Amino acid sequence: MKFFNKKRLLACLCLMGIHFSFAQFVVDGQFRPRTEYRNGFGSLISAASDPGFATATRVRLNTDYQTEKYRFYLSLQDVFVWGENRQLQPEDENNSFAVFEAWAQLELGSGWSAKLGRQVLSYDDQRILGEVDWTQQARNHDAALIQYSKNNLVIDAAFAFNQDFDNPSGFQSIGNTYNTPGFFSYKTMQMLYLKQKWESFATSLLMLNNGFQNFDGNDTANGVSNLQTLGMHFAYKKGDFGLAANAFLQTGERRGELQVKGAYLIGLDASYKASKAIGLGAGFEIISGNDGQTAGETGAFFPLYGTNHKFNGFMDYFYVGNHANSIGLFDIHVSANIKLRKKTSLLAKVLNFRGEKDLPSGENALGTEVDLVFAQKFKGYALKIGYSHLFPSDGMYELKGVAESDAASTQNWAWAMLIIKPKLFSSDK
Repeated sequence: MKFFNKKRLLACLCLMGIHFSFAQFVVDGQFRPRTEYRNGFGSLISAASDPGFATATRVRLNTDYQTEKYRFYLSLQDVFVWGENRQLQPEDENNSFAVFEAWAQLELGSGWSAKLGRQVLSYDDQRILGEVDWTQQARNHDAALIQYSKNNLVIDAAFAFNQDFDNPSGFQSIGNTYNTPGFFSYKTMQMLYLKQKWESFATSLLMLNNGFQNFDGNDTANGVSNLQTLGMHFAYKKGDFGLAANAFLQTGERRGELQVKGAYLIGLDASYKASKAIGLGAGFEIISGNDGQTAGETGAFFPLYGTNHKFNGFMDYFYVGNHANSIGLFDIHVSANIKLRKKTSLLAKVLNFRGEKDLPSGENALGTEVDLVFAQKFKGYALKIGYSHLFPSDGMYELKGVAESDAASTQNWAWAMLIIKPKLFSSDK
């Protein structure tokens, strides 16, 4: 019997070897703990409050199986704060284990493919659609994506219809009501993206419609509000000089039938490689705000599903779960990226913030932020350390609803993050 089992095992291994010779199969992972000291991260901290200090970890296990006709990808993820579960706890109290990605991509021929399932939608500089990888949980979409790519032309069309019932009779019991509000969670989504590249220039067009479930005073579904976002991204790179620009408009309705009129985002960034070790950058971004004068209507733009942590300061005072219908933003920034050694770099960035609209007091100066990020690569892993400091102006205290006399004299944030991405198995080797 033992001999028979060994022969069966050998035969299975041979079959697997033959199968993998016609396909690519990769298993990899990620271990990413990040420790943070928060003393004014996201909003002003009062002098009476203690700073926050904690460590959160993201763990991922990814499998990627690819053949000539299709590709299957699965990413399992858990995000946990050290100590959030009591000792001998048999399950995760915060239910943080999740399927981050699960999709299949079918090759349709002549440059066409279809990608179905839970996936990341990330385009250009991620201003409107991005993975938001800085957050430990990151962002995904349950969608169907039709793609075309040929001769420097890219066309993507995405469609989503979201539901949240969890029983077999869901269609009958709740109809098509979508009960997952918050953070611009949408019931329906349609997206068209077109990009054309040339030798030194690329331009793209994004058209996005999001439908948000509305409810009346009795929590009964009351139709869908549709918000349209339309705009373009431009990128130019010639030698040591680069330019990137965004121009977007929003119209339609936010959730709750809030009319959006005249909302816009305009951004321009220039980069220059001063030497092999020093890269310089400068730019601005204007995001329209709301003056609050017309009930049921807003002129405030919101960048929706972008990687907002990348823009407007790393301390996340704007458009990161906040500032959704406020005074907008006028952000001017300069940066330097310095390569200290072959695997060592330092990023320094200074940003000055003003409101695109005035606050009720007439003030619009919000303050200045300084961001520093040190990065060191080692063999097989990397370490990043960051420090940010906010110098608030009078308008920031008014905006955040914290009296200057009550606020802590120092508003800062520091963090350290270890990144390990092991490749556990590859059929290519």
